[in-house]
Parts: sequence; structure tokens; C-alpha cells
Amino acid sequence: MGSPSDIIVVGAGIVGCAIAYELASRGVSVEIVDERPVGMGATQASAGVLAPYIEAREGSPLLDLTVRSLDLFDEFIQRVTEESGLTVSYRRTGTLDVAVNDTELHELRETAGMLDRRGVPALMLDAQAVRDEEPQLADGAIAGLLIESHGFVAALDLTRALTSAARRRGAQLIERSRVRSIMARDGEMIVDTNRGSLTCGAVVLCAGSWSGDISVEGLNATVPVRPIRGQLLHLGWSGTPLRRITWSGRCYLVPWEDGTLLVGATVEDAGFDERVTVAGVQGLLEAACAVVPRARTAGFMSARVGLRPATADDLPVIGPSAVVPNLMYATGHYRNGVLLAPLTAKLVADAMIDNRMDPLLELVKPSRFGAL
Repeated sequence: MGSPSDIIVVGAGIVGCAIAYELASRGVSVEIVDERPVGMGATQASAGVLAPYIEAREGSPLLDLTVRSLDLFDEFIQRVTEESGLTVSYRRTGTLDVAVNDTELHELRETAGMLDRRGVPALMLDAQAVRDEEPQLADGAIAGLLIESHGFVAALDLTRALTSAARRRGAQLIERSRVRSIMARDGEMIVDTNRGSLTCGAVVLCAGSWSGDISVEGLNATVPVRPIRGQLLHLGWSGTPLRRITWSGRCYLVPWEDGTLLVGATVEDAGFDERVTVAGVQGLLEAACAVVPRARTAGFMSARVGLRPATADDLPVIGPSAVVPNLMYATGHYRNGVLLAPLTAKLVADAMIDNRMDPLLELVKPSRFGAL
């Protein structure tokens, strides 16, 4: 199926495409291989929320990873849009995390304290102030925490821009090819697909929830990721839009520039079932209306579903195999694939091209799950 590449990236989600772009930017010959079109796995059902101080807690390694990746985003977006020639919606308008009971209020105060210790701008709001900040909130809101550095990005548009920029750098995209196995032969790596075999110098395995389905010769185990279904709603908003991402204990709402609203997201251990369900849609609609009653007047546009790749410790798996030479893992990003894409790409490229192993890789190394 053509001449050997330096590196084959298995998986065309946002993580795989970010890695391919970064490698191609550094002069590497890259092929991206996936059974699905670009971004049509978990990425297409992502709201693109960039909110490390909500998703990760103090003391968690995930916080260090996500904060560092968020710091890369401004330059990352600028570079990708310039090189791809495509526009990607990207806003850093902050998040408003809303409390409706004493337990949630306590959690907001703990987060505010952590942000203060880190020197991160944030504003704790009482019941009146939170309604002044977002007049459309329901009467049950008793407090809020405004975190200015947060934002969101159009995940699927960014993934397509990454692919376009990578291809302009010479990367090749091979779609409709399901990778079945990876093996080492005479100093080369062989990637076997349902359409034939590909040869390369090294492989990056970033197939999301399907990473564990790919056999790697020489390993007795597969990377332990499991699919967690996430359903997301797309609503046609009417009237005054929300000012920024609004977050509650039951859902989050992301207002887009085109006047639509994303509502996410369910967390369901449903195996590889990619169906949109009545229960999932109903739960999200009820949650959205409980936070912002005006959501009842919105038009229902669509529902999306994606399978997020989770690990037992909720940390991604990034780093070289301890068993198979020239095999790199980049999977298990769960709910943070979009947010962690710039950092993951940098960590992988630094390791594979410059043999520079960032200390952060120790936190996410594959060998924490055994002989991988």
C-alpha cells in the first residue's frame, strides 16, 4: 500500500490528528489510519470545553496535565489555522460554575481557594451576584464561581484543520481502513488493516475506545481502556444567548456564536453501544431547563453520541511501550481529549523525534498497567 512512512498514527480523532500534525511539522513522514472519517469517533460528540479547573481537582495529576495544555492553546490555534487556512471557532470567555445546594457551594469554595493559591483569576459570586452575571439562571442558584481563563473550541472543526495542516506538510490520510494488528519485523513496524498491510518505522496507537481491540504482537495484554458513552444535545436557542459556558452538577451549556447551544453530557458505562437514547436526551433536557428555564423554548436540532476512552485511574496512557520497540501509546483521554490534544502532541513528538522524555510522562506511562 505504498512506500514506508516514518510513523503511522492509528486513529483520526483529535488526539491522533494533533499528533500527526505535530510530527509532520517537524519533518516526519506520517500516515493517519482510521476506519472512520476524521473526527467521527468521540470527537464528533465533544462540546470542546476547555475547563481544567472544573474537570480536575487539586492534587490530581490530571490538573497539572490539563492546565499545562490549556496554556498551549492560544499559540496552537493560531498555528493550526494559519497553516490549514481554515477558521476554527475558539473563545476564552470563561466558565460560570453554579451551585444550587450547600454541598455544591462548599465545592465551589474549595475550588476558589485552590485557584487563589495558584494565582488563577476567579470570582466567587453570591446568589444576587451570580444572577447579575447570568440573568437567565433559575431561581435555585445560590452561588457561582467565574473562572476567566476557561473557554471552548469547535472540536470537529479543529480536528479537520489539524488534518488539513498535516496534509499540507505531507502527511497522508488513509480512511476506511480498520487496523487489526501491529507487529515488529526486521527493524520495521507492520500495521495490518482490512485493506492490506502498511510498513513504517514507528507506530502511535491512539484509537480511543478501540485501542484495546488492536492486537500487538509480543504483548500478552492490551491497553486497558473502556468506552464510556457520552450523549450531547444541539439546541436552537432563541432570544438573548448565555454569556459564557454555564456549568452545573447535572450538565453544562455551551453558547455558540451562531446562536445555538450545546448541552452535555451523559456519562454511561454502556459498552460499545453508540445509540442516542430517550433516557439520555430526556435527562439532559431536564438538567438544562433546571439550570436555565429558557431552555424550554429552544428548538431541538440534534443529539450526538461518542464513546470516550476511559482508564481505571482516569488518566490518559501516553508514552512508549516497555515491551515493543517503536510503539508509542496516546489513548485513554476520557473527557479531556480536546483539552489535552496540544500537550499530548508535543509530548509524543518530543519523545519520538528528540528522545526527550518530559517528566509528565512518568504520570501517564503505559507500564503503570503492566507489561505494555
